[in-house]
Amino acid sequence: QMQLVESGGGLVQPGGSLRLSCAASGFTLDNYVIGWFRQAPGKEREGISCIRSDHSSVNYLDSLKGRFTISRDNAANTVYLQMNSLRPEDTAVYYCAARRVYCTGIGGYYPQWGQGTQVTVSS
Repeated sequence: QMQLVESGGGLVQPGGSLRLSCAASGFTLDNYVIGWFRQAPGKEREGISCIRSDHSSVNYLDSLKGRFTISRDNAANTVYLQMNSLRPEDTAVYYCAARRVYCTGIGGYYPQWGQGTQVTVSS
């Protein structure tokens, strides 16, 4: 019954912004960390960032520093990824995933994943 659903993706011009949402149902995000990941065509999935229940977070990609911000609203059972100054290289399917206690990158195991939302950055 646990489910994560990403939304907010779409087509945006370079330099534009999008805000992705990751809504949880069937469980309470208070007890989980949530990671954002992305996968571009022909490339391996990579970790973006992870946020803990106390709102602390970790970023995994230097290229996203200052552009992508992860946040969470525990009352709304939702995690967000604010993406600014988007570049064509940011084009990918973006996923959120949940695990207990510890944030980790793509090398770690996240048992629960959303279906992904497409982000396309193009002029």
